[in-house]
Amino acid sequence: MAATPQKPAAATPRRKVSRHRGEGQWAAGHFTPLNGNEQFKKDDDGLNVRTRIETIYSKRGFDSIDPNDLRGRMRWWGLYTQRRPGIDGGKTAILEPEELDDSYFMLRVRIDGGRLTTRQLRVIGEISQEFARGTADITDRQNVQYHWIRIEDVPEIWDRLEAVGLSTTEACGDTPRVILGSPVAGIAADEIIDGTPAIEEIHRRIIGNKAFSNLPRKFKSAISGSPLLDVAHEINDVAFVGVNHPEHGPGFDVWVGGGLSTNPKIGVRLGAWVPLDEVPDVYEGVISIFRDYGYRRLRTRARLKFLVADWGAEKFRQVLEDEYLKRKLVDGPAPAQPVERWRDHVGVHRQNDGRYYVGFAPRVGRVDGATLTKIAELAEAHGSGRVRTTVEQKMIILDVEEAQVESLTEALEALDLTTRPSAFRRGTMACTGIEYCKLAIVETKARGASLIDELERRIPDFDEPITININGCPNACARIQVADIGLKGQLVLDDNGEQVEGFQVHLGGALGLEAGFGRKVRGLKVTSEELPDYVERVLKRFQAEREDGERFATWAARASEEALS
Repeated sequence: MAATPQKPAAATPRRKVSRHRGEGQWAAGHFTPLNGNEQFKKDDDGLNVRTRIETIYSKRGFDSIDPNDLRGRMRWWGLYTQRRPGIDGGKTAILEPEELDDSYFMLRVRIDGGRLTTRQLRVIGEISQEFARGTADITDRQNVQYHWIRIEDVPEIWDRLEAVGLSTTEACGDTPRVILGSPVAGIAADEIIDGTPAIEEIHRRIIGNKAFSNLPRKFKSAISGSPLLDVAHEINDVAFVGVNHPEHGPGFDVWVGGGLSTNPKIGVRLGAWVPLDEVPDVYEGVISIFRDYGYRRLRTRARLKFLVADWGAEKFRQVLEDEYLKRKLVDGPAPAQPVERWRDHVGVHRQNDGRYYVGFAPRVGRVDGATLTKIAELAEAHGSGRVRTTVEQKMIILDVEEAQVESLTEALEALDLTTRPSAFRRGTMACTGIEYCKLAIVETKARGASLIDELERRIPDFDEPITININGCPNACARIQVADIGLKGQLVLDDNGEQVEGFQVHLGGALGLEAGFGRKVRGLKVTSEELPDYVERVLKRFQAEREDGERFATWAARASEEALS
């Protein structure tokens, strides 16, 4: 008997399988260049561009520079093209890079730990006057930035800097940037531990080393043994904070994954205590994780903070120990809450050797080459050979004998570099802004300086610590999210409906062990012209409503939207 024909089985719908692109992590085997930046880094290491600058570009001029060098690799040597004059903020996001580029450069001098000799400072000042039209801003990462630099002059500038032990190596780019350090390391009477040897060893091992010159994005770091927590450790990719271990003594607590910009994140503790001599090993392990596991597919997710957010502190520490250090780290305590509200070291303070250091406040980090040269001369005339820059755009002269302090402070005052600044001058910070920066939308430096003058005139009795941080764009170079009053530059409408320069306002941000991001009040934006009126109004409300000892950030968190408007 013939077999009964079987009805064909219904075909199972085929599920579309999409190929996972990965996040561009080398450790996961994703080596294919995933964006233009990754391609030019693969084509040629950024450190190699120095030879072309010295042998070709400086001799043939700006127009001879390859675009991938001009807007890419030259950053590995501290060079960015600056903004062409006369381009308003409304065109920042519209024009092509070549339309925004001027034929001059910003050049960043790398100052690890903020440490300078007076000889080095004098050379920085002389270069400013000879090659940079007098410009020399102090940044909130302890560097000095020049503007108006011609490519033809760069080799000579490098020669002069390197002759006194300075450089611009990896001051920018997808590299290990300047290592922040306590500006009073080794001399502060209350210091837990001096991190200077670790900064020096990390610099020796890592900076200019091609094993670490192609990172997914910039890598920011900080090391401080000060109980004031004076290096903004919470917003660095890796930071080492001085602590006393109950069994092992002074060492460092490790933090990873901090950063601001458009996706701000506070760093997290790994819960590990590290002795001084092991800090370079742990730093190398963390930067190696970033190099190997960092997300290279999208630039917007390439900072270490995104990896840390996905992994968490426990996994990050495990990978660090198992794959890179090959040993376990010692568990350790968190740093103590700082006693002082100001962490900038401004004023006159006794050192651990009986001498004094003198901290003073330029206006929003804006100085010039002639002033820097005079500071070097003043320091030497008062017996000092060392100065420091801070992460608050301030400066310090070290090693001053008690008998010389009064004379030095008077001489600094004559240069408008006060050691007794108002709360507004002490606490106001500004980024480069539209004057030179191609990303900026509004003016910042002059706006900050005029705001200080207005507030000093309008509220002369205000003496509470207050931070007012002014940024020209959303990228937060001036740390707007962690300021008491953070001002993010953007175009806003005035009362006549005209588009003008202005700011979105963030209120109540903070660093320290109570670190957090500022509050944004719905619809709260102010024009640049209205800014002094707004800040005066909100600070007077704070004065009227605050409880005893209440900080601005605490008040801003509980205040009504009406009080903050």
